[in-house]
Amino acid sequence: IYGVYELLEQMGCRFFTATCEKVPCETELPAPELHIRQKPVLEYRDHNYYEFAQNPRFAVKARINGQFPPIKEKFGGHMSYTWFVHTFEQLVPTEVYGQSHPEYFAMYDGKRKVLKHQSQLCLSNPEVLKIAIESARAALRAHPETRIISISQNDFMPGCQCPACLKIDEEEGSPAGLLLRFVNAVAQALEEEFPEVIFDTLAYQYTRPVPRITHPRHNVCVRLCSIECCFAHPFETCDDDRSLTRPDGSKSSFINDLREWGAFHDRLYIWDYTTCFAHYPAPFPNWRTLQPNMRAFVKNNVKGVFEQANGAKKGGVDFNELRAYVISKLLWDADTDVQRHIQEFTDYYYGAAGPYVREYIDALCDKAEREDIHVGFNDSTDTPLYSEEMLDLLDGIMDKAERAVRGDALRLWRIGKARLSVRYVRMKNNAMLKNQLDPEQVNQFFTDWRAYGLSRIDEWVSMQTTHRALLKNVWRGTEFYPYWNEEGEEEF
Repeated sequence: IYGVYELLEQMGCRFFTATCEKVPCETELPAPELHIRQKPVLEYRDHNYYEFAQNPRFAVKARINGQFPPIKEKFGGHMSYTWFVHTFEQLVPTEVYGQSHPEYFAMYDGKRKVLKHQSQLCLSNPEVLKIAIESARAALRAHPETRIISISQNDFMPGCQCPACLKIDEEEGSPAGLLLRFVNAVAQALEEEFPEVIFDTLAYQYTRPVPRITHPRHNVCVRLCSIECCFAHPFETCDDDRSLTRPDGSKSSFINDLREWGAFHDRLYIWDYTTCFAHYPAPFPNWRTLQPNMRAFVKNNVKGVFEQANGAKKGGVDFNELRAYVISKLLWDADTDVQRHIQEFTDYYYGAAGPYVREYIDALCDKAEREDIHVGFNDSTDTPLYSEEMLDLLDGIMDKAERAVRGDALRLWRIGKARLSVRYVRMKNNAMLKNQLDPEQVNQFFTDWRAYGLSRIDEWVSMQTTHRALLKNVWRGTEFYPYWNEEGEEEF
């Protein structure tokens, strides 16, 4: 089916979004003589932009085949996970074992920490391994469609600091060694019953550096995570110091870890980041890093990539439709012509405003490069990237974009939606940095946000909580609802 869509693209069709396709109208359709064979380097290609998860046929057209789009087998299927990530809680639940067996959970400062989703496991404890094997077995039996199961640390705290775990960490030169011993044992115990399943784990934060001794089994996959990185500059050339410290005190950068894992493991996956999760609308200057970073992955033996994106269930702004399109093309071919894709998309999707959208993107990336501004996945909007002068420049460019499509209702609507990015940052910074809180302005912004059918603004709280936070003049809604709150939030 990918061949069918490739043929259509060769004949001029473009599948930009789930609701925007370019299909030329021809009275005659001569078939071109083509001799094309393509085989993607990446066996697993995924991101979590909402349109793809909600429109599996569109995901097929974009050649996405990961966890999020529920693609039927007749359309190529997808790499279905059981327990996508951070699964220690599912393997050994604190509610079941926390009170009776605190020794199953990680030790810090001489005490066992038992909190739901906040506790790592004591991986040197053989009883923990037995329980984890049976939990994983039950999950795989309940989900026979599973291609991959995640056996991975929780998203909180470092690993267990008990003497037995620390001894192995020192032997391995990285806590990843102990984790791999654990995951390998689970994978070995379940391989006979589930021979087609891959057992996935993380090289994430404290487990990011490569261990000295233990290698992943043939049915184990490691997902290396770039969460500490700057995304405004390519990984291979960025001079931002976000190194991790190994148990022996030495430093390890992400690009060094990528190279070492690529030489160490023959089924390396990547978990990468493509937006600001604390402030989804904020303009994110990663347009010129997407391709060099994807090329770095491929060059270092990576076999699968998940690009974590704005996962709001109703989408977002910051030209996310364009970013999703470009990322999809790169997941298929890291050497694709990105500039051509950007021009084709912007000229069709934004019409006469297309050149100004490209000018906006260039202005944003130029500033980050010129002033060597580093941008993380969770940074505040209190940064030189969003200076008053920069916001004025971006607004001025969008003024020209609006004038260019004044008689084109659809494109004018799309430009208006894109303008919410700068509006949000300006409103946020006025309130938080200048103490210029304007409740009427805040309410009007959220009225317009809802009118565009949008929802979450912050990865960890609802739109309603973000609105409340701004009116109370606090930076984040997480001050009301911490993201690790067991009860969570209901998003209407």
